Amino acid sequence: MADKIGIAVDAMGGSGGPSAIARAIKNFTSFNDDVFFHIFGKKTVLKKELENVGLKPKDYSIIDCKDVILDNEKPNEAWRKSKSSSMRKAIEAVRDKKAEAVVSCGNTGVLMLTAKMLLKMLPHIKRPSIVGVIPSSTSKGTVMLDIGANVECNEEHLFHFAIMGCCFAKIVLERDDPTVGILNIGSEQIKGRLLEQKIYTLLQKSKLNFIGFVEGHEVVKDKVDVLVTDGFSGNIFLKASEGAAEMCMDIFRGAIKNAGILGKVASLLLRSKLKAALSVISPNQHNGAMLIGLNGIVVKSHGSASTEGIEHALHVAYRLSKEKINERIKEELNKMDKKGISLNFVDKIKQKSAEIFGRK
Repeated sequence: MADKIGIAVDAMGGSGGPSAIARAIKNFTSFNDDVFFHIFGKKTVLKKELENVGLKPKDYSIIDCKDVILDNEKPNEAWRKSKSSSMRKAIEAVRDKKAEAVVSCGNTGVLMLTAKMLLKMLPHIKRPSIVGVIPSSTSKGTVMLDIGANVECNEEHLFHFAIMGCCFAKIVLERDDPTVGILNIGSEQIKGRLLEQKIYTLLQKSKLNFIGFVEGHEVVKDKVDVLVTDGFSGNIFLKASEGAAEMCMDIFRGAIKNAGILGKVASLLLRSKLKAALSVISPNQHNGAMLIGLNGIVVKSHGSASTEGIEHALHVAYRLSKEKINERIKEELNKMDKKGISLNFVDKIKQKSAEIFGRK
C-alpha cells in the first residue's frame, strides 16, 4: 500500500449510488494497479456491491459511515451534522494524508464547504472554484472556471480564478502563456453586468495574457485557453452544452438506426472512428472536475454520471495525484508573483477601481 496512490471515494452520492461506483472502481482497476481505494459509506451495502463486481480485497478498504449527505441539504446545516457522513470522512482522509485525492458525486455546495473547512485554502486564495476542461475538436480544450462552486462572486474571486486557471492550463494543457477571456453576452467592451466590467478592468491592468470578452458559441472554437466566469453562469453554460452534446449524439444514433442496411454496414465499418469522434462531445468522457484552490485534491463528479463517467472522474483524480497538481500550482503561483502577477494585485488597485465605478 505504501507504493500505491490512495484515492478516497464518497460512495453514497450520485443517482447511480454504490452499484455504479463499484462498477467504476472495478473498471478502473483493470487498467491501473497502483491505486488503493478508501471507500466510505454504508459497509453492508458497499461490501455486497464490491463483491458482486469481483473487486479484489487487496485493492480497497471500506470505512463504515453512519450518515449520508442528501442532494437537497443546505451546506451550513449539513456541515454542522456531517461528522459521521461518508463525504466528510472521505475528505478527512485527504486531510490526514491517508489518501492523495477524494472523489464525490454528492452535493456540490456541501462538498465545497466541507473541503474548505477541513483542507483549508492555498495561500491568499479566498474561495475554491470548480475547474474543468471544455472539449474542442481541434485542440486540448479550454480551461473553464467556475463551473458551479460559487453562485455569487466578486471581481477579486474572478481574478483569483483567472490566475489559478492559468496555472492549471500550463500544467494540463501545456500552454506556456495561456490566453484568458471572460464569458459574456457579447464581445464588445461595453457589454455585460457590473461584475464583468470590473473583472475586465482588473485583467486589463494585470500582466496576464488577457484577450477580452468571449461569447458562449466561441468557447468550443479555441478562442481562449482559460475562460473565467461566476459559478452560476458557468454551470448553466456547462449543462446547456452537455444537453446539446447528448442531443447531437441521439440524433446521430437515430440517423444510423433509420438508414437501413447500408447505414448499419457503414456504421460497423466505421465504429472505431465514430466512437472516437463522439467521445469528443460525450459528457461522460469529460466527467470529473477539480475543486481548485484547496490545500488538497478534491474531484467533483456529476451526480447523474454513469459508470463510465464516474470511472473518468477516478482517472482525473489519479492523474492529478500523479502530477502532484497542488505542488505545481504553488510553483506556478510563485513564478507569476516574481513576474508581477500577484494574487494581492486586487488590493493594490481596489482604490482605483472604486474611483472608476463610484463604489467603495
